[in-house]
Amino acid sequence: MISGRDPDALSSGGGISFLNGSGGAQFSYGYSSFKGKRASMEDYYETSISEVDGQMVAFFGVFDGHGGARTAEYLKNNLFKNLCSHPDFIRDTKTAIVEAFRQTDAEYLHEEKAHQKDAGSTASTAVLLGDRLLVANVGDSRVVACRAGSAIPLSIDHKPDRSDERQRIEEAGGFIVWAGTWRVGGVLAVSRAFGDKLLKPYVVAEPEIQEEEINGVEFIIVASDGLWNVLSNKDAVALVQDITDAEAASRKLIQEAYALGSTDNITCVVVRFENS
Repeated sequence: MISGRDPDALSSGGGISFLNGSGGAQFSYGYSSFKGKRASMEDYYETSISEVDGQMVAFFGVFDGHGGARTAEYLKNNLFKNLCSHPDFIRDTKTAIVEAFRQTDAEYLHEEKAHQKDAGSTASTAVLLGDRLLVANVGDSRVVACRAGSAIPLSIDHKPDRSDERQRIEEAGGFIVWAGTWRVGGVLAVSRAFGDKLLKPYVVAEPEIQEEEINGVEFIIVASDGLWNVLSNKDAVALVQDITDAEAASRKLIQEAYALGSTDNITCVVVRFENS
């Protein structure tokens, strides 16, 4: 980990653990985060491994803030905690994820009442529970898996011009307009996010969830749009397919995105499964 004295430097780290499902597979993870060309850093990430009701749970999240960093920081500190403490987390994980996301958003908005300036954040998360991999996404950060050398999207960006998102927003009484890009209410370029109290109920923190069997997945990439704005899913997977060190892979992705001209903060987490 780099010294806190240089906030402009790329920070990275990683770890290794085991799944306690039937295969007992080993996995490693690495993360990197870089302010890049932005004046301030609004990305946060979380990598956490804990035990819930006797089961090992790993949580990986990337949170890309807008209007400041406070929403993303709140998600880092509270989202996984709320999920793990949900009474049905093990028994009904998908419902628990939806309810924990809603709870976290509601509690954040309650705390936000004193703030005049609106702020929000995306959340792209991957939860490992035994042999299960569950991806829950809000916004335009993204999760991509590599299976048999191919890039498999595990989330779909929440953009205002996505036909189903546009319909949802308009049915709720909102609108989208073109202002350099498609924006909800002419303001926000993502259609789902935590926070953004002035854009409720059009911008929601309702996650789309996809479950994937871990068996056969070589690795996953969880990253903010600072990466995906300049790298396709296929190119990102190909770039790090042969890098077995997850932290080195995450650093490589960020360095490549920056070299390709990304103008945003860039944050990514790589999780590699050893016995897939």
